[in-house]
Amino acid sequence: MILLMRPHKHPPASEFVLERVLYALSDSIRLDIVRHLARVDAAACGDLDGGRPKSTVSHHFKVLREAGLVYTENAGTTHMNTLRRADIESRFPGLLDAILAQQPLAPEAEKPAA
Repeated sequence: MILLMRPHKHPPASEFVLERVLYALSDSIRLDIVRHLARVDAAACGDLDGGRPKSTVSHHFKVLREAGLVYTENAGTTHMNTLRRADIESRFPGLLDAILAQQPLAPEAEKPAA
């Protein structure tokens, strides 16, 4: 018996919503995923999980896909992800470059003040 993974749904660029894109990027884990994908052609979910549980990683990728930031394709039993840079650029010119140009916060800067 051969099991096939169902394809993921990806919104067309014309349906991207700025608030959804910004929400997806507001989480440091998702932002790190986008930063990583900006440096490579494609990456498997396992390359981007950071040791987190599969359910958590699946949720983050779902949010990124629904916002239109990531395209996920099934390659056998592996999910390969690419950044939808051209689609984001066509809908929101300069947004992704401006976000990626920002340096990540140092870990101590992320802690709330006591």
